[in-house]
Amino acid sequence: MENLLISACLLGVRCRYDGESCPNLAVEALMERYNLIPVCPEQLGGLTTPRAPSERVGGTVKTRTGEDVTGCYRRGAEQALHLAKLFSCRRAVLKERSPSCGSGEIYDGTFTGTRVPGDGVTAQLLKQNGIAVYGESDIWDLLE
Repeated sequence: MENLLISACLLGVRCRYDGESCPNLAVEALMERYNLIPVCPEQLGGLTTPRAPSERVGGTVKTRTGEDVTGCYRRGAEQALHLAKLFSCRRAVLKERSPSCGSGEIYDGTFTGTRVPGDGVTAQLLKQNGIAVYGESDIWDLLE
């Protein structure tokens, strides 16, 4: 069975910035076809839960109060990549629009809910290393 990296919050782990999770019922179907390897890049990078909301602004990640947390996001991305390589994951399902895990669309850094094309720090690093990244709305594509 293929190993698949997955955002821990999609499995119901309360690791989001607000201390909550966002479980996805389709994830249960993934368990029948894949060995799921849960990760939370933000926690792997040393951030606490709960934590201040953050958004990506160009090459940096900043909290709503302006604190630069880019280093934590980069460390977390490197740890997620390490786990992906360790478990030979060729694909990942990551939380959409996250400054770490978003793939193809993220928030614009104004904390107004405005979405822009782009990738989160972890999604970008995984893609650069040949790992296909999917969002939770793409789970059914992995099941066909």
